[in-house]
Amino acid sequence: MSDLLLDTHALLWWWSADPALSNSAQEALRDSRNNVFVSAASAWEIATKFRLGRLPKYEGAVLRFNEFALDAAMQHLPVTYQHGLRAGSYVAEHRDPFDRILAAQAELESLILVTRDTAFREFPVRVLW
Repeated sequence: MSDLLLDTHALLWWWSADPALSNSAQEALRDSRNNVFVSAASAWEIATKFRLGRLPKYEGAVLRFNEFALDAAMQHLPVTYQHGLRAGSYVAEHRDPFDRILAAQAELESLILVTRDTAFREFPVRVLW
């Protein structure tokens, strides 16, 4: 059994059955023994990028975020002040605030981050792709 946290692209690809999601990620997400978490930061990132026109085909993810998460048996992970403090204290040069929060959540909550983003190598997190 593993506790998984989905990076935003992995979350969207899972919900849309996008073949860009790796086979190992798909297998882990299908395995009912794993606990799958979705971050409040991903909701923020999806809404922001949709508003900016960078995710035009994901309006459903904005309008039905909670429904999609519940249907996929995912657990919501709120952003806490501890996550914020850890994200802000990383010495890594990576500037994406969404990635920094996800890294902090994965580290502090002992979650495996499901992502193809190699930038997470700068952070002390376990990654599955």
